[in-house]
Amino acid sequence: MKTSKNTILITGGSAGIGFETARLLSKNNHVIIVGRNQERLDAAAAQLQNVTAIKADISDALDVDALVNKLQHDFPQLNVVINNAGAAQYNDLISGDDIFGKAQTEMFTNYLSVVRLNEKLLPVLQKQSEAAIVNVSSIVAFAPSIKLATYAATKAALHSYTRALRLALRDSSVKVFELMPPLVNTEFSAEIGGAERGIPASQVADELLASLETDNYEIRVAGTEQFYRLYLSNPDDALKAINSIK
Repeated sequence: MKTSKNTILITGGSAGIGFETARLLSKNNHVIIVGRNQERLDAAAAQLQNVTAIKADISDALDVDALVNKLQHDFPQLNVVINNAGAAQYNDLISGDDIFGKAQTEMFTNYLSVVRLNEKLLPVLQKQSEAAIVNVSSIVAFAPSIKLATYAATKAALHSYTRALRLALRDSSVKVFELMPPLVNTEFSAEIGGAERGIPASQVADELLASLETDNYEIRVAGTEQFYRLYLSNPDDALKAINSIK
């Protein structure tokens, strides 16, 4: 996949992995960052070059329709979509409050909204000579953490969907990548220990760029590769490891 002279959409692009990816890719591409908060979008855009900021909530159908219409009209050359926006909360499955409501929000944001946006933008992408979709999942797509079980379920769904989408588009100009980071030090992951144990978001962006250049479609960042190998060899051990159970 070429990594310059692209027009790239990044959802959740004003902070964390999305922002660091926008910072890296905007050096040689035009990047469109999308987020729900206009002030944060403006602050992010002020730090970047070759960037357009668009306020939109990808979980809102009307916002998505407006976003897609604007992209079709103003950026018909769009050829890369990075589905990075997400939602995660600790969720005690036994005694937690509003377990269903939290799971519903996570599933819609992390999985169903991605399916919808991809569906609406595929006609644009398929017109390009070279295009790509990048879905950002997680290490927990392979084995869930107890406190992140419903979040993990959304990422497992996204992983399965991404593999099927890649196969469905195998004879087209659209390449399908999956970015699978471990815990990352971002505001998004602060509640789940990202500040103490997470890797830098810039490292995730660097590995994404390197993988795009080499058409490495399943991008297991940092220690995720080792964990994936453990999962393949012994799923029960992987489950215990991610939950720190001996």
